[in-house]
Amino acid sequence: MSSLRVRYQTIEFGDVDIHLRTLRDNQEFSDDHGEAEALGISSATWPLFGIVWPSGEVLARLMADFDINGKRILEVGCGIALSSHVLNQRDADITATDYHPEAGSFLQENTELNRASDIPYVRTGWADEKTDLGEFDLIIGSDLLYEQEHAELLSEFINQHARAHCEVIIVDPGRGKHARFSRLMVKHGFSHSQSRPINTDEYLERPLPRGQVLRYKR
Repeated sequence: MSSLRVRYQTIEFGDVDIHLRTLRDNQEFSDDHGEAEALGISSATWPLFGIVWPSGEVLARLMADFDINGKRILEVGCGIALSSHVLNQRDADITATDYHPEAGSFLQENTELNRASDIPYVRTGWADEKTDLGEFDLIIGSDLLYEQEHAELLSEFINQHARAHCEVIIVDPGRGKHARFSRLMVKHGFSHSQSRPINTDEYLERPLPRGQVLRYKR
């Protein structure tokens, strides 16, 4: 792989520090063997997995004290997987997934950086045939709905991996795509509510003026 410029950062969650190796910025790119290109990932979108985005930090803050007792949890489109690392530090039963070919290696490196136990990871796309991931009690994700077709693909993927009684939490920065997604989730038997993230000025450098925490239950 061509040389990538990275940065190291620490994000505090109360008494817990999460250490992360991320891309330096969203201009980094390396696809020497054409893996990403074969998956339909362009040079413009390639770096997006490797940044801590505001929506991802909002989700991680929610997971820092969320009730995880007895729950099998799936992070969808994990990217740099901040929420998975937070949950892993809490000894949660967390599995991470992403489509990007480098997300798994960054996940492993950051797990080692935090001297934590390995996080189960599966590289999969929402349009892939049925996976062997199984079903989950809680499914989480952030900033997932940024293409028109994502609403249908994501709702089908979640329904495939949601237990009969399941909660879904997605932090959306307000790209205007979540209304259709919510309608599709209701068709799958989920109730729907949404609210603005709170107290984000305490930890976000960039606000989410149209951000929403989307919640679905069945």
